[in-house]
Amino acid sequence: MLLDRVVVTGGLWTDVRVVAETGSTNEDLLRRARDGAPEGAVLVAEAQTSGRGRQGRSWQSQPGAALTFSLLVRPVTVPQSAMGWLPLLTGVATATAVRRVTGLQAGLKWPNDVLIGDGKLAGILAEQSAGAVIVGTGLNVLGRLDALPVPTATSLELHGAGGTDREELLAEILLEFERWYRRWTQAGPGDADACGLRAEYVRLCTTIGRPVNVALPGGRSLTGTAVDVDVAGQLLVDDGNAIIPVNAGDVIHVR
Repeated sequence: MLLDRVVVTGGLWTDVRVVAETGSTNEDLLRRARDGAPEGAVLVAEAQTSGRGRQGRSWQSQPGAALTFSLLVRPVTVPQSAMGWLPLLTGVATATAVRRVTGLQAGLKWPNDVLIGDGKLAGILAEQSAGAVIVGTGLNVLGRLDALPVPTATSLELHGAGGTDREELLAEILLEFERWYRRWTQAGPGDADACGLRAEYVRLCTTIGRPVNVALPGGRSLTGTAVDVDVAGQLLVDDGNAIIPVNAGDVIHVR
């Protein structure tokens, strides 16, 4: 059973709830955080009708087709300057769990999209409120090409893993998240180098080493080669003249 594996004495996860449908698991946990809920809550929805993606995009999931969940944590020991690593940490945990459960070679596109090949398998959104961070994840389990939300999306089904047990996958993601979260909040704290998180992220990130176009805030753009991720989790892009740090933007991998 999922609860037997992840809700243990002294562990991070204390409250795992599954609902048939909700508007947004992130919004539900943000509300609970504002009411003082402690860290360790997990909310899973079989269907989500008003989910949010990065930069205000909407995201919906059909019943049983996706693994849709949010986590509530309170990394009080971590300085605000290091908080950008939390969604990247979630990406590492998710990609690692997908690899372990399905055998598929999941990777990461900066900052935290989970890919299989060039297709987006999962998206991650972190939001802060009331001293808490809510991290939401939507991962496509089922879905043929004509049923996915955008042409760049993919699913486990498209890669022969549509029969993956969503509960098993969720358990692995939660366990991997807890392992990295413990390291990250205790080393430094928030030091992604000291806990090994940065090295593991770089190992899984398929953006690094590739030509990229980056759509930056304010309508600006940047073209170059992604060469690394720095200690703050920023993408470093060599535009031919300088190494430019990017802390927000949409990345397109150039073939």
